[in-house]
Parts: sequence; structure tokens; C-alpha cells
Amino acid sequence: MGARRSRIVLAEVSRRGPGPERTRTELTQQTRVGEALVRGLVRAQLALALRLSLVVAIGLGGLPLMFAIAPAAGEVKLFGVNLPWLLLGVGAFPFLVAVGWAYVRLAERNEQDFTDLIQRPER
Repeated sequence: MGARRSRIVLAEVSRRGPGPERTRTELTQQTRVGEALVRGLVRAQLALALRLSLVVAIGLGGLPLMFAIAPAAGEVKLFGVNLPWLLLGVGAFPFLVAVGWAYVRLAERNEQDFTDLIQRPER
């Protein structure tokens, strides 16, 4: 009688999709998809910068407008110093630090969202 044949499988082929490697390749090779992803990140960062610049312009630029509309507020003295000097000389720095802190936090969140998008397995 003849020998019985058996099938030998050396390795199983994975049926996984291309995964995050494909997206990273798109970025490194600067294809249209990669450029669109980077452009989206740049656009998100620019929008954030413009929004926070508007907050600073309104916050600090509104002070002279407030004192022009209500001149009596400019005559108020706190601790022997006029209110406009106090707000612009002392109050502006904590305001700018807070806006800077918010910008860094939100920009890092945008970058983390971008990284998560890149590393997310495709469906």
C-alpha cells in the first residue's frame, strides 16, 4: 500500500489589515494621504493659535477701550496705584501665563489626537 499524504503548514498567514504601519508609511513617504493628515494637524494648531490670540487681543486690548468708555474707572486707585497701571503692569502677566499654559495644553492634546489617529488600527 502507498504512503498516506499529509499537509505540512510551516506558518499561518495573518489576516490582519495593514494597521498603523500603512498610515505611518503614508506620512514618511509624503503621499497625498500623509500630506492631508499633516495639513489637518497644522490647521488645527493654527486655529488654536488664532483663537487664543483673539482671547489675548480682547483681554488686553479691551482694557484701553474700557477706560475710554468709562473714564471714571481709570481714576480708581488701589494700593495707591491707578487701576489701569495695576491691570496692565501686574494683571497682564498672570493672564498671559494662563493663556500660554492653555495653549501648550491644548496643542499637546491636538498632537496626541494626531498620534492616536496614526497609531489606531485601520478598520
